[in-house]
Amino acid sequence: MKSAAGYVLLAGTVLLLAAFFGYQSFFPREEIPYDDDQEGLKDQIVFKFSHVVAENTPKGLAAQKFAELVAEKSNGRIKIEVFPNGSLYSDIEEINALKEGQVHFIAPSTSKLGMLSPQWGVLDLPFAFPTREAALEGLNGNVGKQLLGSLQGDGIKGLAHWPNGFKQITSNQGPIQKPEDLKGQSFRIMQSDVISAQFSRLKADAVQDSFNSTYKLLEEGDVDGEENTISNIYSKKFYNLQKHMTISNHGYLGYAVMMSEKVWNEQTEGTKKILLEAMEETTAWNSRRAFEMNEELLEKIRENSSIQIHELTPEEKQKWKAELVPVYEDFSQEIGKNLVEEMKELRAKYE
Repeated sequence: MKSAAGYVLLAGTVLLLAAFFGYQSFFPREEIPYDDDQEGLKDQIVFKFSHVVAENTPKGLAAQKFAELVAEKSNGRIKIEVFPNGSLYSDIEEINALKEGQVHFIAPSTSKLGMLSPQWGVLDLPFAFPTREAALEGLNGNVGKQLLGSLQGDGIKGLAHWPNGFKQITSNQGPIQKPEDLKGQSFRIMQSDVISAQFSRLKADAVQDSFNSTYKLLEEGDVDGEENTISNIYSKKFYNLQKHMTISNHGYLGYAVMMSEKVWNEQTEGTKKILLEAMEETTAWNSRRAFEMNEELLEKIRENSSIQIHELTPEEKQKWKAELVPVYEDFSQEIGKNLVEEMKELRAKYE
């Protein structure tokens, strides 16, 4: 009996194996097809772009525009990963992060670049650009090219200027109409000796700190106010913490887009061509859009905020200019006399 049962079990096993291998012969295992997308992902070049402002600002939108254009022109072979709001590095940290290869693209405020070359202070001079046309002429002309070229000594490839707009002043300590209204107040400013000198001349206390620290400084009353473009005041909701804003257009705020020269030199000519084309198109788009965006957002602040807004009259603005004009002479040697004179000529042309 045991012998018969064993034969039955053996026979059953043989039949099952035969059925399995027979199935395999009639229905061979399907080969995984070649996937062009997978090959593309394998060879994809990924760059990290770090910046510190919100996505709905001129710089934030330009960074995203650049990423989209690069992806389009490279058919997805090159990817720009954008990290906004200081999610990777603060505006104080990002230059070192670029030099150390931790990030591939940054667009710091030009005011931060005085630590690399004092020439950048020319863009922080008071009332340097009377109009947007003056700003674009300066940035696209010899002044802008000279500044980008100055980065080479630090191993940095300067790619473009992205303007944001003109700075305004906000405060909790009464309306600011005359230069003397700043006396005794404290303001958060960027890391710039030229900007600090302006506030000192107006007998105000200038607190140099990172952009992403500004809201907390205002909220906790560590400073009375700050200076910024409308897009930054709106996107970070500084207007909710301030009682007064003066439309002064007293200074320019913009960004320099840059890469490490080492990383740039490692790229193929094809990759460089795509990056430069996308950057040129993005810069043209940003130059058109940035100033308009600040005007649109000012209207939104007027509609949705109780902040009191005062716009300097031409007569009031002349008093501010007269009070601050010595700053040009104070920094002429440090910035470079020829560069300061060129800025003064450009300013006179558009006044």
